[in-house]
Amino acid sequence: MPEALGSWEVQRGRPHPGLRPHVISYTGYAEYARAPLRRMEVPTTTIPLIVSLGPSLLVNGERHESFAAGIDDAVVITEYAGDQLGIEVNVTPLGARGLLGLPMSELTRRVVPLDALLGPPLHELVERLNAVPDWAARFALLDAALLARLQRAPRLAPEIEHAWARLHGAGGAVSVATLAAETGWSRRHLTARFSAEVGLAPKAVARILRFERVTSTLRAQRGLGLAEIAYACGYADQAHLNRDFRAFAGTTPTDYVARLLPDGAGVAAGEFPNVQDGLARAA
Repeated sequence: MPEALGSWEVQRGRPHPGLRPHVISYTGYAEYARAPLRRMEVPTTTIPLIVSLGPSLLVNGERHESFAAGIDDAVVITEYAGDQLGIEVNVTPLGARGLLGLPMSELTRRVVPLDALLGPPLHELVERLNAVPDWAARFALLDAALLARLQRAPRLAPEIEHAWARLHGAGGAVSVATLAAETGWSRRHLTARFSAEVGLAPKAVARILRFERVTSTLRAQRGLGLAEIAYACGYADQAHLNRDFRAFAGTTPTDYVARLLPDGAGVAAGEFPNVQDGLARAA
């Protein structure tokens, strides 16, 4: 992070093999912002579980410490000034369903305090995380805690697991009709069950998965033009990409790239407009 903004330390960890593919990654962070720093979090299918080891921050104007954010189809704005210390646990929707013990439809477009979901075990975990000296030890504690919770989680319907795996593996390029045929469920039943467990309907999730491919490519700065990116990510053309980008991010791909902070520090929001109603939301 530029010195004018403050300082940023990030440590990434790979979860225990027994947690994969449900838990994608750990990101430990310690940062200091000299002035209020606003970030935009664009739609993604990854569910973040934020375990705060320090001060709270603002999420869409509400103050939170540790929290879970459900799948959303609009930008979320975070803001803080001063110190931040914590760990972001990135999980799949089905992983979050098992770890938190509730259908993801109950978290759709919501930010919920983790203590409301996990109760006293969260406070005990935070105390233990604060007591160890380094990120590796903290990640090991998370491994143990999450493995124990996943082992107690009920098994989901294999049809839901199959539909999620197919959509995710194809970057969203699978039709609902194909998923229904492969699972043996009707389109209506599949859409209802998938929406309950994942948080949005298959078609909406497919659209976010395609958008994720775009933002990942833009962050990697691979030197591709927007027309090439659109084609590689499954869009009909660049105009189609631009429409989806404005619907999901409230801005253009070029402006999004200009907002990227160095060293993986996120995406600056600045005086970012309210885009909560910028997308016709899927049921």
